Amino acid sequence: MDGNRRDFLKLAGLTAVGAAGVSSIKATDATASTAGDHAEPSAEGVRLAMVIDLRKFSKDDALIERCVEACHREHNVPNFENDPKNEVKWIWTDEFETAFHSQEFHFIREDLKGKPTLLLCNHCDNPPCTRVCPTQATWKREADGIVMMDWHRCIGCRYCVVACPYGSRSFNWKDPRQAIDEITPNYPTRMRGVVEKCTFCEERLARGLQPACVEVCENDEIVFGDLNDPGSEVRQLLAERMAIRRKAGLGTQPEVFYIIDDPRTLQETAPAAVVEVTEGGDHA
Repeated sequence: MDGNRRDFLKLAGLTAVGAAGVSSIKATDATASTAGDHAEPSAEGVRLAMVIDLRKFSKDDALIERCVEACHREHNVPNFENDPKNEVKWIWTDEFETAFHSQEFHFIREDLKGKPTLLLCNHCDNPPCTRVCPTQATWKREADGIVMMDWHRCIGCRYCVVACPYGSRSFNWKDPRQAIDEITPNYPTRMRGVVEKCTFCEERLARGLQPACVEVCENDEIVFGDLNDPGSEVRQLLAERMAIRRKAGLGTQPEVFYIIDDPRTLQETAPAAVVEVTEGGDHA
């Protein structure tokens, strides 16, 4: 964790806002690898990414809920309990098979089958949501690749909600402030009629802190850092372990990775090699 903390201190000053141009989506078939489909830097500078170790989360089911609670409490996310139509979420859970339904797993390990999987905005390197916004209320930040939101510019058209293939954006059908038990004073609340989502805790990064969900993970269940830095912990993990991304075949280049292998089995094999799994492919 100390090395990860040092990464954050180096990144703390890189929070200047800039609207980035978005290129057209490139088709790709790779959805899983040890390093191959996510090792190529997209551009010079910082490229923030998150690595979630599903093997570690499978040992502590309550940890996922603590991650969700920490995020939502930090960002004044409303809790419309038992009201799915008005649900607002920045980070949430779904079963592994549902989260990765575009991939075909003939034999899912018991420690993953039916297990809750942590989901959030993927902060895609090629985000389709930013291209459809008519007011540039959502954009990819040039400094670090975070896909941002400006609620003052959002007109509630919900084009971005439709464009996002991950269900990572929520629309406030009701005044969200009525569903917040205790408002966190140092983070703004939203209003009815705007879209919101995870921002990789950009306000915490500016203060040299880790994202709220990362902070509650004491054993590196979630690791966050600069994918463009060969020495960063996220880069090293992805070079050594097998990770998958949600719907990577769409060409959005999601920056949230999920480790699914057992490190003990990797120690018995040859050095890591690229493992590609096409959408619907057989990798039993």
